[in-house]
Amino acid sequence: MAVHGLPDPALPDVRRRRGRLKMLAVLALCAAPVIASYLTYYVIRPETRNNYGQLIQPSRSLPPPSALRLTDAQGRSVLPSSLRGQWLLVVVADGRCDNRCEDRLYAQRQLRETLGREKERMDRVWLVTGDAAPRAELMPALAGAAVLQADRAQVAAWLQAAPGQVLEDHLYLVDPMGEWMLRFPAQPDPPRAKRDLERLLRASASWDRVGREDLKPVADTASR
Repeated sequence: MAVHGLPDPALPDVRRRRGRLKMLAVLALCAAPVIASYLTYYVIRPETRNNYGQLIQPSRSLPPPSALRLTDAQGRSVLPSSLRGQWLLVVVADGRCDNRCEDRLYAQRQLRETLGREKERMDRVWLVTGDAAPRAELMPALAGAAVLQADRAQVAAWLQAAPGQVLEDHLYLVDPMGEWMLRFPAQPDPPRAKRDLERLLRASASWDRVGREDLKPVADTASR
């Protein structure tokens, strides 16, 4: 008669542990470029990082639709998550858009244009607060920008002004993962702001690529 040994009860646990380790290794490999670029910018070279904008630490994620309701020019709801995938340079201002608002929109457009071929990785976003729609004469200068109606209180729960300033005073920078991570001073100095943008674009070049699709209304997004 042949004698067979009983299976080792510890083997399933060993296999499970090996499977988990393999999964963690794959996740670490995927996340490595992102982590490396941020470490390079924020940790490894702190002596060369003389940022002009104020870093937001910790960064703040794009809110869910229940906390940030966005609508496009046709009144259709837009998911905040659809903004992910590109660097965002954000202006917050009432639709009536006074002189200060016009200055911010001009600075936003000029900063993006000065990035040259890298500008395709940066999108302009105007979060329009209040009941007034943007004035028609502003629209030609906003070609290519995302103009989205939003509730000011909801925006202020995500983006915040510096002490002594108001929400409308700043340009806000959001990374492709939807994290608000930089706030430029009121009355920004364009050359210094541009240097910040160029450094961040260089640091993220290994993992950030042009390619977010156009913003989709909620109904269209759900049907994909």
